[in-house]
Amino acid sequence: MSIIYHEGTQTFHLYNDTISYITTVLPNRHMGQLYFGRKIHDKDNFSYLLEMCPRPMSSHPYEGDILFSLEHVKQEYGVYGTTDYRHPAVEITQENGSRLSDFQYESYHIIPGKPALAGLPATYTEDDGEAETLQLVLKDPVTHIKLELFYTVFVRGGALARSARLTNEGNEPVHLTRAMSLCMDLPDKDYEWIQFSGAWARERHMKTRKLEQGIQAIDSLRGNSSHEHNPFLILKRPNADESHGEAIGFSLIYSGNFLAQAEVDTHDTTRILMGINPCGFDWKLDLGETFQTPEAVMVYSSDGLNKMSQTFHKLYQKRLVRGYWRDKERPILNNNWEATYFDFTEDKLVTIAKKAKESGVELFVLDDGWFGARSNDYAGLGDWVANLERLPNGITGLAEKIENLGLKFGLWFEPEMVNADSDLYRAHPDWILKTPGRSISHGRNQYVLDFSRKEVVDCIHDMMAKILSEAKVSYIKWDMNRSITECYSGALPADRQGEVFHRYILGVYDLYERLTSEFPHVLFESCASGGGRFDPGMLYYAPQAWTSDDTDAVERLKIQYGTSLCYPISSMGSHVSVTPNHQVLRETPLHTRANVAYFGTFGYELDLNRLTEEEQEEVKQQIAFMKEYRKLIQFGTFYRLKSPFEDNVTAWMAVSEDKKTAVVGWYRVLNGANLPYSRIRLQGLNPDCCYLNLTNHTENYGDELMNLGLITTDASCGELPHDGSICGDFDSKIFVLKARE
Repeated sequence: MSIIYHEGTQTFHLYNDTISYITTVLPNRHMGQLYFGRKIHDKDNFSYLLEMCPRPMSSHPYEGDILFSLEHVKQEYGVYGTTDYRHPAVEITQENGSRLSDFQYESYHIIPGKPALAGLPATYTEDDGEAETLQLVLKDPVTHIKLELFYTVFVRGGALARSARLTNEGNEPVHLTRAMSLCMDLPDKDYEWIQFSGAWARERHMKTRKLEQGIQAIDSLRGNSSHEHNPFLILKRPNADESHGEAIGFSLIYSGNFLAQAEVDTHDTTRILMGINPCGFDWKLDLGETFQTPEAVMVYSSDGLNKMSQTFHKLYQKRLVRGYWRDKERPILNNNWEATYFDFTEDKLVTIAKKAKESGVELFVLDDGWFGARSNDYAGLGDWVANLERLPNGITGLAEKIENLGLKFGLWFEPEMVNADSDLYRAHPDWILKTPGRSISHGRNQYVLDFSRKEVVDCIHDMMAKILSEAKVSYIKWDMNRSITECYSGALPADRQGEVFHRYILGVYDLYERLTSEFPHVLFESCASGGGRFDPGMLYYAPQAWTSDDTDAVERLKIQYGTSLCYPISSMGSHVSVTPNHQVLRETPLHTRANVAYFGTFGYELDLNRLTEEEQEEVKQQIAFMKEYRKLIQFGTFYRLKSPFEDNVTAWMAVSEDKKTAVVGWYRVLNGANLPYSRIRLQGLNPDCCYLNLTNHTENYGDELMNLGLITTDASCGELPHDGSICGDFDSKIFVLKARE
């Protein structure tokens, strides 16, 4: 049992081998937060954790009681306007204009396993013994709105999943203008806030600052989770680092507009809110209707950021990702985009694919430009039929040729978008998101289809399913290259226009669900101009995502390091591209481009025919290395050792489950003259095992490598070597450690 109810004190204790979460019924029958952190012993009474004292200028719900005020009580799902002045978790506009709510505890249910969320991605269990879920039922006595709070505690690890569901059991429709997935009140503010922000081509950079009184937040209003801010944040104690100290990660399993906010009051209590962004959100809840929030996952670690990340990695890898590809090593691919852009013919593609096959590549991917009148980004989107001038045998014929070479075939789609110059737009100009009487903005010369409408999703589904049914397609790259503007649906009435952003994402999820169910062996990779929708919601349908359009190895150090704080290595699309790099024009050694890309799904974004014979041989060696170690890298335990946000050197490693093999990546951006000796302390090894370093043929015990460190000193320390070895800018090394039998 992992959930205990103490009836005498109306207190719930959720726990496992790592964490405890304690909540109680407050004097006004709202739910109060008592504790979340390292596991503690259970007992009948935790009431001492409900701290209250009279404070000047506070308001009080009960006559003659100056002790109890919601302003100073930690809550589970706070409401505004009845003595709590903080930002609320829920806000409901009623027909009389009131926005007050009073959700009072009625009952609870303990559910074995974890119930699914209708129409939404979420973590899951395969056996009821893996988790228990607490369902708290609350009701507003005036509006008769029912609020259900769900808490799932897994048998092992520091993760807790949360969501909320609201049902209108009253006599009149209401409007939800705020319905957060998570409200978490913490007793102090002694944390550093870490967010993962950036822009196109520099996504998920770590930004750290001290938590202070007032509000700090990250969000998106773009219709997608965005390049700018990831729906993930960390609160860590100031002394915590990768290996030590307390940290709490908050992750939202959602792909649309979101808000993640910390509000610290002037008594240093911290309220975390996470969920759908309330700005522009207005969901009409008619009689009998239900609204389910997306799921938020909280992970607590008392052993630093690496442990927190490893918990997220394992949970998302095994109980968020689903289907045929969940546990499988990912195929090494060659994508034609940076090799040809729109300038290709069937013969040119086959020539590229032949060289890829010779090199050991397993999957050839045809990117943008194969459909409709697509010869640039002004036309063709929405017409998902092959351009027979470029591909005289269609997708079916090209796929057959690629398969005959001994490769699998993959294909690019951008199903949510349309060009004005397309047959689809000419037939259905009303199918895009646009506001009556207003001008229509474009991005990349394209418009956003109204995926809140079932007939639009059905049409795109039918075109995509026809191709997947007729051609031997083993992989889909699903792109999305612009954010939403003029968000208005011609199919919804005025009082439901605040629903369009969320309904759009539900439409995207619906299309993914249908296609992944109908074609379960196809590997889907999500993409949104690279990293614009790298979020847990997408991982539920597509087990990997194109991490960034920036393929420069040096830039990728920060992007992949930041991404790894939440997302597993198996989810990161990472490729070797040409030099000079197409995004930053940097010239980077081929070995470094591969050494960075190994820590992901791995592939090539170039025409291998254009490499020298020496480079082609190096590519063959790279592919052979990845095939040997990809299971370990993609599914092993990942440790960050040195941060590119703090140093000229980055280091990370992956360790096999049995701790017998490890692969260490070491990267130095700029070289120096006569540098100090250097070493890095490894993690996760068996201290009693003797490891052979296959890279430099040394032997060390695990405790030596973890406490003394792996020596990374090279020719930059002192005189130039006489053995012909060189080192320079953008250098890197891979170390492979194997335990002696």
